[in-house]
Amino acid sequence: MIGVDVGSQSVKAVVADDRGRPLATASSPCAMHHPTGGWAEQDPRDWTQALIGAVREARTRAGLGRDDVTMVGLACQVDGLVALDAQLQAVRPAIIWLDRRATEQSEAFAEAVGEPEIVGRTGLNPDASHVAPKAMWLREVEPSNYAATRWLASAGAYMNGWLTGEVAHDHAHASSTLLYDLGKRAWSEELIAHAGLDPARMPAIHPAGTVLGTLRAEVADALGLSRHCRVITGTGDDHAGALGAGALEPGVIVDVTGTAEPVAVPSREAVVDEQRLIESHAHAVDEMLLIENPGFVSGGSTQWWAATQGIPQAELFGLAALAPPGSDGALFLPTLSGSTAPRWNSRMRGCFAGLALSHDAAHMARAVLEGCAYALRDIVDRFAALELAGEEIRVVGGGARSALWLQIKADVTGRAVRAVLSECATSTGAAMLAGVADGAFRDLGEAASASVELAPDPVLPRPLHADTYAEAYASYRRLFDGVEGSLG
Repeated sequence: MIGVDVGSQSVKAVVADDRGRPLATASSPCAMHHPTGGWAEQDPRDWTQALIGAVREARTRAGLGRDDVTMVGLACQVDGLVALDAQLQAVRPAIIWLDRRATEQSEAFAEAVGEPEIVGRTGLNPDASHVAPKAMWLREVEPSNYAATRWLASAGAYMNGWLTGEVAHDHAHASSTLLYDLGKRAWSEELIAHAGLDPARMPAIHPAGTVLGTLRAEVADALGLSRHCRVITGTGDDHAGALGAGALEPGVIVDVTGTAEPVAVPSREAVVDEQRLIESHAHAVDEMLLIENPGFVSGGSTQWWAATQGIPQAELFGLAALAPPGSDGALFLPTLSGSTAPRWNSRMRGCFAGLALSHDAAHMARAVLEGCAYALRDIVDRFAALELAGEEIRVVGGGARSALWLQIKADVTGRAVRAVLSECATSTGAAMLAGVADGAFRDLGEAASASVELAPDPVLPRPLHADTYAEAYASYRRLFDGVEGSLG
């Protein structure tokens, strides 16, 4: 099986055998574009080209022939809009999850439907990050592009269309649109009508492990795979990351540290959060939900700050280790493209504060890592207040490879933090779904037992730094309040 993570910065592929063991991995980069403040776009063709590169390299590294791979599953970034024409070509760049251009449309949708009705029916907060406001923006601002659009597709639906010819995605993708009835597990014609959209333009919805078909001939040749290789519907990247962390049952907190940092916990029931910090999404596990905050700009913040300093992203962590816990009072808000913690506000922007002449690049690098940890604490504390949280946070993604960041998260949250050792946990989650569909595993539980690898020992919070971080977190919250209040 091959599992693939179609993310914002890269496409990662893992080849796994029929016992769930990873044989090889590969990655190919993608570019993001920011035409103006608050906008974020990608060319969908970059995803397909990166997929070709990653799959070919991973299969070659695994020493397999093209006929040896029998199943492919994708885990794709959610909350994006790809406007597809009838020939399955994108009519404009994809408007991805990070984009906040549709604030006016989100507010209009909330006014038309009513926020309590939206939250109760969809499990989501009315927010510009979701698909419905983006589709409304497309219809209002680019009517010719909307008219040319046959499918209002997610990244997952676009990629499945490219692979098999069927434009479809799973319940997890659909549940992040503001157009899906979480209780009925189907599109809501009423909400689609309120958004002024055409229900015929919505992709089909299937369970994550459904076999959609085989690879199109030209795609199979491009990927270097057999034309008989089958493709499953797949799921969202957050949801596959949870699978790759073994989060199949309630109580397991998963922290997916990528460009964004979604924080999630499985549940059997939807949760209505009066504070509107967390949402209820469908999970890749059938009949389960994933209660989550969809993520603040985390790895994106480290990438941005490293770029401004002219250093590789990986060097930021070594630099940050030179500064003390609490960064001697330096603070950073990871709200470079709006905020989702401690409150959702699409107009929020990031900042440094508390700077003195004594601060240097190391303090600011550490402040970036700590600011992301403070946002993580906002979410984990809310899980605990709603009695959803277990004792441990499992960390997936690039952030799981930084011992410093893991320790900061443990110190700030006061919880044990355990790294998921799988190099590509999100791709592994997609491969687990593919393995179940291919018959290699009876169910996802067996797949997790075979595929999920956790660090043997958790990183524990250090009591020595508890007071420092308690004071710094309180300062961080006051800073957030002040910046938000200054927006008017």
